[in-house]
Parts: sequence; C-alpha cells; structure tokens
Amino acid sequence: MKHAAGIVAFVARFVILGLAIAFVISLIWPGVGDRLRARFGLPHTSAPTVSAPQPAPFSYADAVAKAAPSVVNIYANKVVTEQAVRMFTDPLMQQLFGGTPAGPPVARREQNLGSGVIVSADGYVLTNYHVIANADDIQVLLYDGRVAKAKLVGADEETDLAVLKVEAGNLPVIQMADPKKLRVGDVVLAIGNPLNLNQTVTMGIISAIGRQLSNSSPEDFIQTDAAINLGNSGGALVNSNGDLVGINTLLIGKAANAEGIGFAIPVDTATNVLRQLIATGHVIRGWLGANYGFVPVAADSGLPAAAARGAQVTDVYASGPAAAAGIQPHDILLRMGEDDIRDPADLGRREALLKPGSKVEVSGLRNGVPFHVMVNVTQRPPRMPVASSAG
Repeated sequence: MKHAAGIVAFVARFVILGLAIAFVISLIWPGVGDRLRARFGLPHTSAPTVSAPQPAPFSYADAVAKAAPSVVNIYANKVVTEQAVRMFTDPLMQQLFGGTPAGPPVARREQNLGSGVIVSADGYVLTNYHVIANADDIQVLLYDGRVAKAKLVGADEETDLAVLKVEAGNLPVIQMADPKKLRVGDVVLAIGNPLNLNQTVTMGIISAIGRQLSNSSPEDFIQTDAAINLGNSGGALVNSNGDLVGINTLLIGKAANAEGIGFAIPVDTATNVLRQLIATGHVIRGWLGANYGFVPVAADSGLPAAAARGAQVTDVYASGPAAAAGIQPHDILLRMGEDDIRDPADLGRREALLKPGSKVEVSGLRNGVPFHVMVNVTQRPPRMPVASSAG
C-alpha cells in the first residue's frame, strides 16, 4: 500500500512540475502551443473573444457634419381671409348679439415653419404633412443658403408625412439607418429649424420604440427625449453615426405636464410612404373593416389592462370585409394568416401591410369558442366611415 502511494506521489510531482514548465513556456512563447498542435495535426483551439464596450464619443460633431447638410428649412405660406368684426360698446348688447361685420373680408398672409430632409439627389424632400397643409406657396432654404421653390408630390395624413420636390443641383442626400438595429437607449440627435432659429441640434436617447399614439392609425412611432420644438417638425432624427432613424413629428409639452417626450416617424415607415407617394401620389393600405381594443383582463387578476394577448373587436364597419366574413363585436382575434396577434397595435400594423384584393384567414374566439374565417382585404378608405357596433 505504501509502495502504491509512493508511486502516485512521484507521478503527481512530475505532473505538477510539467504543468509549471508549460506555463512558463507559454508566458515566454505565447504561440508555441498552437505551433505544436499544427505540427502534429491537432485542431486549433482559441479562447473566446469578449468584445469590450466601446467608449462614448466626446463629440458628435462628425455625425452632425454628415447629416446637417441634408436638413432644410421649410416656409409654407398661405393666404387666410378674415372678417373684421365691430363689437358693441354695451356689454349687454355684446352678450346678446356679439359683433357685426365691419367692412369687406381682409386677406392676410400666414407662414408656417418647419423642417425637411433631402432623401434623393433628384430633389425629393420628406417633411410633415401638417407643416405644408393647405399651403399656396412652399419655399425651401437649403443648408448652403440657396432658396428653392418646392412642389407638393403627395401627402399622407395618416402618418403625417408629405413629399416635396425641389429643382436644384448638388443636393446632399441623407443616409438611411438600418431600422432593425434601432435600440432603446441609443443616442439620437434632432436636427431642424426650431422657432426659426435656423439649424439647431439637440441630443437625447431613444426612450421607446413601437409607440402607438392612436387606435385609428396603424402606424407606430419612436419616442425620444431629444428636445423637439415648434419648427422641428419634419426634421431629421439621426443616430450617433449621422444616419437617419426617423422624421421628427410631435412633442408633448409642459401643458400636459410632460417633460422630454417627443415622437418621430421611423425611417422604414417613412421610406415606405415615400416610395408610394412618388409612385402614385397616395398610400395604399389593407383594411379589414373593424376597430380593435385590448382583450379584457379580470379586474381582480392584478394584471395590467394590456397583459392579455390578441385584440378584441370593438366595432365592425357596416358592409365592410369583416362584417361580410361574419366577424362580430367582442370577438377576440388571436391569429391573422401565419402570425400570432400580440395586441391591437400589432394587428393594425399587419392589417395595413395586407394587399387589397387578397384574402387572409383570421382566427380567434367567440364566447370562448374557436372560429376561423376568410376575410377579403380591401383598401383602407382615406376618410374612415362610421362604424356600426351592431356589425
């Protein structure tokens, strides 16, 4: 027994000594192990590489220099006619009769300020619809000081986007970011013409993505805390590389007790609308003919209202595709085509992408009983009709 223990101790000492020698050799000649493995035909093994986090830049001047020349100031002019009114001096007469017309109507010129982004070398500019709505004359101030008259190509009220065309040469074109790489927490810069101060840059982060601001609209938004003020509408929201991630469109101000809540239209939505407006002058969306809400959650469950998956039908439009297929109010829709429905906003987005004239299978629950129907997709009306809760 002692003899065996002595042999084990002898072998252990040599193993430890060998490992120590190998460690020293690896410190002196780091690649010797790989060379020996290659000589004897053994597979090469490498330690996993861990990418160190990249330090934040001390300046975003390069990103601004790249993107700013593509951002323009927009001045939308229109003539507004107003009727002058003469008020009664007697307070009682004012309360009873208000005022009386004082002479002929007076016309005055009104100017709306905004921003835009050059998206093609042949002069197409993206901006917000509300910036140029009802304008008689649209002027664009370029980064280099040139002024160009713009023509409206098309507008989409649902996304609040419009496409303008300017005739000018040597136009700097914004570079589009990859929307799939957008993450909450990314640094973003808002570039535009706030309060007519000319080009101004503000910085923030992406606070949220996929924000749904209206149940009647299928589009979602990027939420950011980069300062967006009057005149920023239609301007660029860019990432730290100077690539376009969104079109600034809306802010919620202090009147709503909000601080640092602004919204931008995602670049993939903007480019999709851009292509359709250039091609046809309007945007085509699929429509099933129903409105949706969150699936009800029991009040005593302790769960938030949006916890349940799917979407509940709140209204069905008379003579619409859903009504023709037999979908009824209070139905819970769980699947459309091959995709599960997460929530009403997800259903609205998927519905809008459907091709008018196609058919889609919709699955769900009615009073707890599964059902499947085929719905004929039609084109979403530009002005939504009145829904009928009776289906």
